[in-house]
Amino acid sequence: MRNYSPKALIVSLLLVCTALEADGLAQAKALQPDSLKGELGEVRVVASRRSSENIVPHQRLSGRRLEGLSAHSVADAVRYFSGIQIKDYGGVGGLKTVDMRSMGSHHMGVFYDGIQLGNAQNGQIDLGRFSMDNIEEISLYNGQKSSIFQSAKDYGASGTIYLRSRRPRFAHGQRRNVQATYRTGSFGLQNPSLLWEEKITDKVSAQMSTEYTYATGKYRFRYRKVFSDGTVAWDTTATRQNGDLHALRLEGGLYGLTEHGRWQGKVYYYRSERGIPGAIVNNVWKHSQRQWDKSLFAQGSVEHRFGENYELMVNAKVAYDKMRYLNPDTTLMYIDNTFRQKEAYLSVANHYNINKVWDAALSADWQWNSLDADMVNFVYPRRNTVMIAAASTATWHRLKLLGSLLATFVRDSRKLGVQSDESKAKSHTSKLTPALFLNVYPLSDKAFCLRAFYKRIFRMPTFNDLYYTDFGNINLKPEYTTQYDLGAVYQKTFRRGMLRQLEANADAYYNRVSNKIVAVPKGSGQYRWMTMNLGLVKILGTELSAQAQVEPVSDLLMALHLSYTWQLARDYSDPTDRDSYGGTYKGQIAYIPRHSGSATANIDYRSWGLNYSFIYVGERYHNSANIRANHEEPWYTHDLGLTKQFRFRGWGLSLALECNNLFDQQYDVVLNYPMPGRNWKITAKIKI
Repeated sequence: MRNYSPKALIVSLLLVCTALEADGLAQAKALQPDSLKGELGEVRVVASRRSSENIVPHQRLSGRRLEGLSAHSVADAVRYFSGIQIKDYGGVGGLKTVDMRSMGSHHMGVFYDGIQLGNAQNGQIDLGRFSMDNIEEISLYNGQKSSIFQSAKDYGASGTIYLRSRRPRFAHGQRRNVQATYRTGSFGLQNPSLLWEEKITDKVSAQMSTEYTYATGKYRFRYRKVFSDGTVAWDTTATRQNGDLHALRLEGGLYGLTEHGRWQGKVYYYRSERGIPGAIVNNVWKHSQRQWDKSLFAQGSVEHRFGENYELMVNAKVAYDKMRYLNPDTTLMYIDNTFRQKEAYLSVANHYNINKVWDAALSADWQWNSLDADMVNFVYPRRNTVMIAAASTATWHRLKLLGSLLATFVRDSRKLGVQSDESKAKSHTSKLTPALFLNVYPLSDKAFCLRAFYKRIFRMPTFNDLYYTDFGNINLKPEYTTQYDLGAVYQKTFRRGMLRQLEANADAYYNRVSNKIVAVPKGSGQYRWMTMNLGLVKILGTELSAQAQVEPVSDLLMALHLSYTWQLARDYSDPTDRDSYGGTYKGQIAYIPRHSGSATANIDYRSWGLNYSFIYVGERYHNSANIRANHEEPWYTHDLGLTKQFRFRGWGLSLALECNNLFDQQYDVVLNYPMPGRNWKITAKIKI
């Protein structure tokens, strides 16, 4: 990919932006002031922009299906998306990260209410931190989100997960909503939460959400190892230790409507202390590592429409994160390190309706990140990132097109010691990456659609990759992904008969990850490592999903959703590593199953609800050397839940009983990190 002059590209794009904005403002002034006035009341849609929702392949969890899942956190819920792999290190407090289509968790962008969650230190977003109590919808997009009216950051990932928190809604004449929830269950779980919504004026509302989670993290598991000749090495039952969690989440927001737009502001605080249970190896069943986390961010967003054709959106965020890791075990290595991250972010997005069939958008983002630590010889890195995205959509009869071009400019600086001159060490990176999406509707009713897309994007090495003491490599190059997708979707709603809704999706894809960042031994010793650009992964896969809603009799609604994924994700890093035993060339990469799938079923009858969910992950290997010693058995879980709703003079009570891992399967998602067996949860929820 050719590098373009940053100054020339920025000037060109800003000139286009200025022209679009001037034209939009001129049309806005030409309109009569009363032409857009109206009674807003509780209306939440403030702009009639044309939607390109179906252009980009996406999956969504919301409403009844989201409520029916046996999911304590966002990480538990996204397991039901096809093409997703979750790395779960066990228990309520275990780290949970997500990987889409085998491209690596660093290539997933996670957005909370439209603004990306960041971690410049290691690129990992722990989805276990985000509770389901305040989440209204979870969406997953391959490539990028369909709407072009978005920040430049939205274009900068291979795949994106969007978390949309609950926005206050009030019934006629109501000014307050209160929801109190209490969960208890296995592993010593105690989980109270409170949601409070207040209607301040007809156009301004406030929300406060708080939650506390405590769990001992102790659960019994069976551990069994069999040698390649079939001899049983050991078969024992033990209790998982040092997996306790104390976590507090506080969240507050203000939401407002204006005559031509809307705005919102949010403050989020999370604090936790947890034990790190560690891997079960060498007959060590208990570990003593601890981790403390603090996360605080404030973000806001303003959208305003000028006339009929031009919209402006401004997003801003400041964040502070602190993490302390303690390993008091001196038989390994005593570690007590504290890391502090700071982030500032500003985005301006412009959207313009050129005519009835053609839209254009231009976005510009600026982000600043810093990392401080108490380690010896730490270089205190700083990073300034500028992203400029130009995008356009066009609709012509039964054809839809979406194209985007993203320019990214990154400037890193580092220093030894907090008083040193930052100018001693600087690096610059500039890249230009395109994406193109296409939809065709062969039938006049548009129930059936054919779609395809191409996208090339990259991710910068994290601060740990580049600068971690005695591990990082300042000469690392960005890691690229190239995506190709061809798919079809059929979706139809029926007004008569038992069948209410039917949808089926099928996608075939090919991904290529180049310059993959991997850790390799440094020198002759196996105890010292460094990061290098050595990896090449080629991924071929298929995703299938179907869902249906049926109402066989009055008041009885049944919903079924099925998904299946087949993936061939091979390591092409080293063509010379072709040994008959232990070679990694063309081996399936670690923890990626060939076959995986899920099923969910919901039955609602008046005030009763029955929910069933099933997840299957096929056999896989914990190393690219696909030999028997690295083989991992398939695992699957069955979850069952029963709910009952009660109404008492304006307030409601909901009771739920869940049984997860119904058949008590013993399994590992990650080698040597045993997962819980059968476990229970009881939930009581009061709404006023």
